[in-house]
Amino acid sequence: MISVVAGVDTSTQSCKVELFAIADGRRVSGATAPHPPVAPPRSEQDPRAWWSAFVSAFRAALAEAGPVRVQAISVAGQCHGMVPLDANGDVIRDAKLWNDTTTDAELRSLTARIGAEQLITATGSLPTAAFTLSKVAWFAAHEPENFARLATILLPHDYLTYRLTGAFATDRSEASGTGYFDPATNVYLLDHLALIDDSRDWASLLPEVLAPEGVAGSTTAEAMVELGITEPALVSAGGGDQHASALGLGIAEGDAVFAFGTSGVVFSTTPDPVRDPSGLVNGVANLTGGFLPLVCTLNGAKVVDTFARLMGTNHDELSELALAAGQEGPVLAAFLDGERTPNRPLAAGLLADLTTETTREQLARAAYEGVVFGLVAGLSHVERCGVRTDGEVIAIGGAARSSATRQILADALGKPVHLVDAPEAVARGAAVQAASVVTGAPIAELAESWKPERRVSAEPRRGSSERFARYSEVAAVESLDRSRA
Repeated sequence: MISVVAGVDTSTQSCKVELFAIADGRRVSGATAPHPPVAPPRSEQDPRAWWSAFVSAFRAALAEAGPVRVQAISVAGQCHGMVPLDANGDVIRDAKLWNDTTTDAELRSLTARIGAEQLITATGSLPTAAFTLSKVAWFAAHEPENFARLATILLPHDYLTYRLTGAFATDRSEASGTGYFDPATNVYLLDHLALIDDSRDWASLLPEVLAPEGVAGSTTAEAMVELGITEPALVSAGGGDQHASALGLGIAEGDAVFAFGTSGVVFSTTPDPVRDPSGLVNGVANLTGGFLPLVCTLNGAKVVDTFARLMGTNHDELSELALAAGQEGPVLAAFLDGERTPNRPLAAGLLADLTTETTREQLARAAYEGVVFGLVAGLSHVERCGVRTDGEVIAIGGAARSSATRQILADALGKPVHLVDAPEAVARGAAVQAASVVTGAPIAELAESWKPERRVSAEPRRGSSERFARYSEVAAVESLDRSRA
């Protein structure tokens, strides 16, 4: 019987569980179970559905693995969402997720009261409607009776940790996306929450923030029965999804990672705190004690899904069409469901420069460019903050499987794009953290030793970078904001 750790990715769409051998980091098995579908602007899920999906995926991974001993579990997951619990530890209402933009009015009110510059100085980020702070304010304003029952505020990955251990715990990476935590000093900013309700003892409502190698506890007897294991397993601090993927990819300072999932994310890693005066870069913590400056866009793979549906093609055909397009044709500001970066929650998409000469190939290319160019713009903001990006470019996520995504990214950056032999980087990173608490090995060293192989998947083509300039002009058009209509 081999000893394994479980890395968990509880995302917006599903829960993935991957088992890895502690001795050598070899993947042993993995399974996935779906979450309830959501559609912004109101995006909510029942946290109990996350637990059900986790149990299902965990048991399936165990069955595939055969006889193993699970020694530790680490849960990484979607960031920002608010999970409200009552005094009995029961869920009060469905969790508002990161891509729920109905809390924008509350966010804007709090930003005006605190001050944008002060928020950036205090938290390392300028919170958007995605951040937990806005969800808490919405909860207080719109559901006062439920808000009165509030005893604990958890983040999505914290909820699974709680169901595993009975402990209320989180980590620096997740806490730094709330809008009420300073990742540079590792302290909660209770004065931000006091602006919502100054009668609450907010410190008692928040989970303990654990260090990267921290342990939340061990699996309870009840959890062990549900999971189908007979020995207690340690449960580590866990973390945010992109933060865990950075760990699973073994990225080094200078590397730039483009994640093409439900959302789009570009990030790098640095040992120093990042404060972006413009508020476009989130200076959040990573899972090794440093920082993970990132830019997140709301519109990722679903943009390509939408264009494939509208054009009556599948994804492979759409990719082939995009790669066959020349340099002429329309560009897309892909703010289909509003946007987070830039912060325009009421925006709509804009397809510009249509003519009677426009082809299907050009429309397909515009769909991919709308996603890719938003993140290329994000990387320029990260670089402006003094963060090194002179290393390798890595593409991950479901939409990165498309050759059009990778080629358009290489063209826009003028650099080769790499793929990694780690299809589930988030779960892999969580497993690295779990192995660290079992072995006592420093988490950064273990990440390096478990680092997956990389290979070049796209080389830049000549004369393909000019279209980004036109995209930038279209994305800046104020009429995209439906509130101005």
